[in-house]
Amino acid sequence: MATPVSATPTKAKRKLALVIGIGKYQHIGSLSNPENDADDMTSELKSIGFIVTKALHLTCDKMDSVLDEFKKSIQRSDMVLFYFAGHGVQWKEQNYLLPADIPNVSGIDLNEKAINAQRFLDDLSDRKPFVTIFLLDCCRTSYHTTFQVDVQNAKTDESKLAGFKEMQGAGALIAFACAPGIPAIDTPTGQVQRNGLFTKYLLRHIKTPNEDIRMILSV
Repeated sequence: MATPVSATPTKAKRKLALVIGIGKYQHIGSLSNPENDADDMTSELKSIGFIVTKALHLTCDKMDSVLDEFKKSIQRSDMVLFYFAGHGVQWKEQNYLLPADIPNVSGIDLNEKAINAQRFLDDLSDRKPFVTIFLLDCCRTSYHTTFQVDVQNAKTDESKLAGFKEMQGAGALIAFACAPGIPAIDTPTGQVQRNGLFTKYLLRHIKTPNEDIRMILSV
């Protein structure tokens, strides 16, 4: 795959990847590309030596379980890649990945109904991997643009949100599909495409030998 961002000469023990695609949402808008994106990412990652766990259309409980099992499988100095295609929002200055059964109602507690992306990244970092690559092919929109929320009556700390909050992790490379507050391109209007735009170009370049991962993600 790409040259790891870490400059340390230590060699990674294994290359582990967790690939999640959620498009069949039960209560909010469905997405046409995430299942294809997850399938194709899994195929490409396996072809370059990753041990891949793939999961599709997960409910919150199942997603919690899959993330926990993956986290526990990581050994010190593994190269770790997490890829998510689906809906994502920011709420109370935290980023959340939405499971298939997320309810479309105001006032829900996303800490109970969704996955806190920064918290999961921190969990991965706690396992001391060689490097962590965190790829989110999802919208970076606010809580109010996704759920049935009366913005005028919303609490002040919620109503000021504009888009996904910047994420940080020691030894981690983090990439989003789009700029804050802008939806990721799933299938362009009037076109039928197998993959979302971010994943389309990622798949095109991910197998390029000796290519720095940062250069791949800036294409």
